[in-house]
Amino acid sequence: MGHIFKFHTDVDTDQIIASQYLLFPTIEEMKTHAFESLDPDFASRVTPGDFVVAAENFGCGSSREQAPAVLKALGVKAVLAKSFARIFYRNAINIGLPVIVCKDLYDHVENGDEMELSLTDGIAKTGGREYACTKLPPYMQGILDQGGLIASLNRED
Repeated sequence: MGHIFKFHTDVDTDQIIASQYLLFPTIEEMKTHAFESLDPDFASRVTPGDFVVAAENFGCGSSREQAPAVLKALGVKAVLAKSFARIFYRNAINIGLPVIVCKDLYDHVENGDEMELSLTDGIAKTGGREYACTKLPPYMQGILDQGGLIASLNRED
């Protein structure tokens, strides 16, 4: 069970982590500035197991891998959106952050709502309702379970 942090349509990677923070040497230093322009208190309020919920085209903009990495470092359990920018989606899977397409959820939740997510069943539960989400194929779930694509490939040796 985690809390929802709700964001709008077309959240770009610069809004997730602004370019000036890419100069910091580590994700740990960058993560305190996540969503700073949209919700200045996000990094101090989010707790491990919380969720980011957004409308369409989440993660558009540049291909910076730091955008999903700061969310993962803050303990975000998953990002659920109506749709994702392709490069953000791939970067998130590569670093082990679940990104789930859930078309109906956004219109029925608010900031702070509690939610449960079953990645294996593809179901989000909140407010006494269930929402069908994209169910990840087993190979993709395996990549996430191992911490991302690189971790998964390293374990295959």
